[in-house]
Amino acid sequence: QLQASGGGLVQAGGSLRLSCAASGFPFNDYAVGWFRQAPGKEREGVSCIMLYDGTTYYTDSVKGRFTISSDRAEGTVYLQMSSLKPEDTAVYYCAAVDVYTRAAYGMSLDRIKWTANEYDYWGKGTLVTVSS
Repeated sequence: QLQASGGGLVQAGGSLRLSCAASGFPFNDYAVGWFRQAPGKEREGVSCIMLYDGTTYYTDSVKGRFTISSDRAEGTVYLQMSSLKPEDTAVYYCAAVDVYTRAAYGMSLDRIKWTANEYDYWGKGTLVTVSS
C-alpha cells in the first residue's frame, strides 16, 4: 500500500526527490511520514504531513532543507531534499498512520509523529547515499 522510490547517489550539496505512492486507505484519515535509518543507528522521523489539511512537520536537522508535499490526485507524497549532507545517508521509509482513529483517543499527530511504532503501514525503503 506504500511504495517509496527516488533514492540514489548524490554529492554533498545536491538534491533528490523521494516519492511515496499510497493506496488502499482513505487519504483524509491519514498522515504520511518519512523516516530514515542509517547504518548502526536507530530509525528516526524526518518529516510528516497531515493529508487532509497539509500540515507539515520536520525534525530540526532537516528544517530549511527538506520539503514534504502531497498530490491527492496522484495519491503520492513527496520529500524534496536539498543541500544534502553526508549525514543524510540512510535508507528512507515512508509510513502511514490513521490519525482520525487516534484523535478519538486523544492522540494527536503532534504527539506521535516521530514514534515509528504508531504507524500502521510501511513501505520498503529506498537508499539515499550522499558522498562528500
